[in-house]
Amino acid sequence: MRPDGLPPLDVRLPRPELGPWRAGNTGIPGVWRFTAAEPGPHLLVTGVVHGNEIAGALLLTRWLRDGVRPRRGRLTLAFANLAALDRFDTADPTASRFVDEDMNRLWAPTMLGGLRRSVELDRARALLPLVCQADVLLDLHSMLWPSDPLFLAGPGPAARALGRALGTPGLVVADEGHAAGMRMIDHARFREGACALLLEAGPHWQPETLAQMEATAARLLRHLGMAAEGAALPPDAARPDGRVARVTRTVTAATTGFTFLRDFRGGEVVARRNTLIALDGEAEVRTPHDDCLLVMPSPQAMRGHTAVRLARFEA
Repeated sequence: MRPDGLPPLDVRLPRPELGPWRAGNTGIPGVWRFTAAEPGPHLLVTGVVHGNEIAGALLLTRWLRDGVRPRRGRLTLAFANLAALDRFDTADPTASRFVDEDMNRLWAPTMLGGLRRSVELDRARALLPLVCQADVLLDLHSMLWPSDPLFLAGPGPAARALGRALGTPGLVVADEGHAAGMRMIDHARFREGACALLLEAGPHWQPETLAQMEATAARLLRHLGMAAEGAALPPDAARPDGRVARVTRTVTAATTGFTFLRDFRGGEVVARRNTLIALDGEAEVRTPHDDCLLVMPSPQAMRGHTAVRLARFEA
């Protein structure tokens, strides 16, 4: 841990260079769409919703460079937050998460349909038609704090079932989102039969995180019957179905003094209910049940932001 309390900020991935991929082919900068002759699902893959999470941009540029195309249906690849990505600096890699506000808290209808403007709101509105057309969304993310990779599932059973079937990563977490605002995977489109998965692939800026994104995205393309013969994708391997955990409590920091009692890693399981794990000012935070899964604990949670989700295994 660094003196400022952050984990090591070693950037071991190259800074994405979008080059010819920046323009897109849809009339929306940074958005590419490819349609096969054979009908099939519409898969939307989004990267860099947060501009400092560069592994997603590297995956998208690799697929574009290698000519990955759908065997059937439509494949849309979207560099979501171009303005924030442009600010990414390896010397200060946490600073470019967004320009004005978190783009993954803006997907409520009242927010998208309102009059307020920001860099991220304008971009979310531009991308909204893509979201409303997608049958499946894979939203690529990485993590600052130590945690095992996982899926966060959008609303409805279809997303949980899809995450389980993919099996990489092997954990699917079903939750009700953030108090601070709706994520892309929470959009109403994914309550109506379409399904969405947010992949938290591993630590920011690390090769193993990009490898996890590649494995997951390739497996999804194959699962949907969209992988063309000879496509430049990593080899597949048989995997057991993933496990599903449902969030039973989302802990939102109510004070500026939220503190965990020790360093917890995301994916850690606390065996006993009523175990004291954190203090929020003077209020105690305890596990609500046995075998309590800690989902992405954030040791430096700001007031009003999610500090940790507590979950129970279902499968």
